[in-house]
Amino acid sequence: MFEKDIQFRKFQLYGFLKNLRFFEPFLILFLLSSGLSYLQIGVLYSIKSVATNILEIPTGIVADLYGRKKAMLFSMSSYIVSFFIFYFSYSFVLYIFAMILFAFGEAFRTGTHKAMIFDYLKLKNIENLKVQYYGSTRAASQLGSAINSLLAAAIVFLSGDYRKIFAFTIIPYVLNFINLATYPKELDKLEMKKSKKATLKDFITAVANVRVLRVILNTSSYSAVFKSLKDYLQPILETFALTLPIFVSLNDEKRSSIVIGVVYFVLYLLTSYASKNSWKINRKGSTIALNLTLLLGALSILFAGLTYMFKFYVISIVIFVVLYIIENLRRPISVSYISENVKSDALASVLSVESQTTTFLTAVFSVIAGYFADKYGIGQAITISGVILIGISLLVGIKEK
Repeated sequence: MFEKDIQFRKFQLYGFLKNLRFFEPFLILFLLSSGLSYLQIGVLYSIKSVATNILEIPTGIVADLYGRKKAMLFSMSSYIVSFFIFYFSYSFVLYIFAMILFAFGEAFRTGTHKAMIFDYLKLKNIENLKVQYYGSTRAASQLGSAINSLLAAAIVFLSGDYRKIFAFTIIPYVLNFINLATYPKELDKLEMKKSKKATLKDFITAVANVRVLRVILNTSSYSAVFKSLKDYLQPILETFALTLPIFVSLNDEKRSSIVIGVVYFVLYLLTSYASKNSWKINRKGSTIALNLTLLLGALSILFAGLTYMFKFYVISIVIFVVLYIIENLRRPISVSYISENVKSDALASVLSVESQTTTFLTAVFSVIAGYFADKYGIGQAITISGVILIGISLLVGIKEK
């Protein structure tokens, strides 16, 4: 095991506060209540993904060259402005602007903080514990999501208004800005002996590696479909909540908030446990773990859609929980695998490529899912996405070295 020092606790605190996104369990319901269609919601998700996609590589390189801590502080600031716009505006156009600012936050964050963690492991000479260490920090993130679900449900229940959750989300992000500002200077850049030209050369060499590209496609394909579909759990839970013969005296928002809060709380407790113990699956081999969970995830998405179509809501909800668990088993393994195949100076850039691929595919699947949800229904949209991912999983399997 590893020493759980002050910096480890700061890494955990970052993940915990980052995941206090009180709007997240209710985002689709908030947008639907604002008069948007599923296609418009898919377009918003797509815009966020495309904007993040465009920014991913340049922001990753900027973080590697000019300072990762500065990139993270800018990320938190961009998120906070985005939340202000969502809270005060009622316009689809302004929602687009808020999503673009949110994308700035995502682009400067994804890959960068992971690279800081792996640099810290190098400084402490415990690089062999990547999966355990990163899994433990990610577990704190998922615990934050679990607490987030209960707090978000309480906010909606007490206020009866989805909009208030954006105002409350600003608080943990301000606290995280302060937390990141206390990170040690040595994590800004591990070493500056290499020139900018050499760093860029390491980046190009890494992404030209066929094996690295294959694992990027393997990890990003599931994550993309998962991200484009995961919030569809919200209307499924709302439908289920309204069929229950309890709390009938409450309005729809309050009834839904109770069910959504409880389900998401249990869900994130399970994903926290999955992240913390993903290293045990990794002992069987990274390639086996990644290939198996990709196919299992694709099949689960297919059955989640089919069970919802036939109104087996409880089974569909349980399968969605499984999808979250699979994602959180895969992430520590995939990030560790990538870090083992690239040089540390280019790590933030390469992880940004992986995130960029994910966001590009998320943009595509968000529009596809939104279109089919409007045209045929949520269950059919999820089922079609599952069929597509099954086909992808058969093409991007990773071979042993």
